[in-house]
Amino acid sequence: MNEPVTVNIPHKLGVEEAKSRIGSGVHTLSDIIPGASLTDHRWEGDHLHFTLEAVGQRIISDMHVREDEVYAVLELPPMLAMFANKIKAKLQKEAPKMLE
Repeated sequence: MNEPVTVNIPHKLGVEEAKSRIGSGVHTLSDIIPGASLTDHRWEGDHLHFTLEAVGQRIISDMHVREDEVYAVLELPPMLAMFANKIKAKLQKEAPKMLE
């Protein structure tokens, strides 16, 4: 069973500016997990769907951009679930940089 990691990232940019900045920094998402690579990403309205792959595992993820926050969800496969707390801490630290 997958382990969801969720993070709220507050901002004061509005939806369109936040989406623009995330779009410019989407390539940095692979930095959240050492050895990961971003293999797919696409926008559906205000939702960024992306896939990371690390150690042969696929991490299906979403970012929901809202007026004053970005809600991120990473679905960790069982092999990576034991690192959920470390991944969440890294996401909380690194994801706001995409909005700078």
